[in-house]
Amino acid sequence: MHDGMDALVGDDDVVPLKRPRKGIYVLPNLFTLAALFGGFYGMVMAVNGQFMNAAIGIFCAMVLDSLDGRVARMTNTQSAFGEQMDSLSDMVSFGAAPALIAYVWTLQNLGRWGWFASFVYCSCAALRLARFNVNTQVVDKRFFQGLPSPAAAALVAGFIWWCTDSHIVPSSVAWPMFCWALYAGLSMVSNIPFYSFKDFTLRKSVPFAVIVLIALMIAIVNLDPPTAMFGIFVVYGVSGYVVYATRKFTGVHTSMVSTSTDEPDERGLHK
Repeated sequence: MHDGMDALVGDDDVVPLKRPRKGIYVLPNLFTLAALFGGFYGMVMAVNGQFMNAAIGIFCAMVLDSLDGRVARMTNTQSAFGEQMDSLSDMVSFGAAPALIAYVWTLQNLGRWGWFASFVYCSCAALRLARFNVNTQVVDKRFFQGLPSPAAAALVAGFIWWCTDSHIVPSSVAWPMFCWALYAGLSMVSNIPFYSFKDFTLRKSVPFAVIVLIALMIAIVNLDPPTAMFGIFVVYGVSGYVVYATRKFTGVHTSMVSTSTDEPDERGLHK
């Protein structure tokens, strides 16, 4: 009996145990998919001529994109799959979607120059996301290297939202939109430092005046959301250049990269 059992479990007959399959965390990826839907919704609305809804879709995607990472950290569900999914979602919602919405809204009136500006913005968003992925470990966490893609998308979508709400004829602002798209796109691939707010936490106590200021900001946004939201991101979109000029003038090191990488082909990205 023992001889037969030994034969069944001999070295040649041992069946390796199957490793459990790696699953995908649902909760953070739900937020990522929702952000992706916001960008897709914006493109659909633009094709249908509903540009205010298209711009709002981009802003909703931006809010949802800011939550997926926080949810993953709070629930300890970070994964490599989630990181890749987030990058692909950002490319659609903050790269392709704003470029297409801006083109359909007014840039198509400029012919080749219109799709030139749209493509420059879209390609800069892709380059910015790729650089962010390879520079994650070497950039000062307090700042972004270049304008983050959600903020760039907010500049483009915010301009469209504000103009639509103000009943401005799109064809009359084709060239301003051209310049604005180039500004947002090229700012993404620049080395200008933009504050990341990553050192801000809700767990720390703050003075009472800060709570009052937050209440005032909420009230101002509610008075005129398109103007307020566009104005906030215009200030942020300019703030990086102010920080850069201040650092340059005072002789402070302006680069946000703390160390160099071991890949020679990537060193040029850190200048």
